[in-house]
Amino acid sequence: MDILYLLIPLSVALVFLILVGLWWAIDRGQFEDIESEGERILREP
Repeated sequence: MDILYLLIPLSVALVFLILVGLWWAIDRGQFEDIESEGERILREP
């Protein structure tokens, strides 16, 4: 039962870090044009 005092704050911190990383990626435009990268691989020799 004592391990929950460690695991719950660690899981909340992990979720917070994941949300910050997702916000950073969206803010930097990582998901703006996802179709052209897949087509670029097919067009290159």
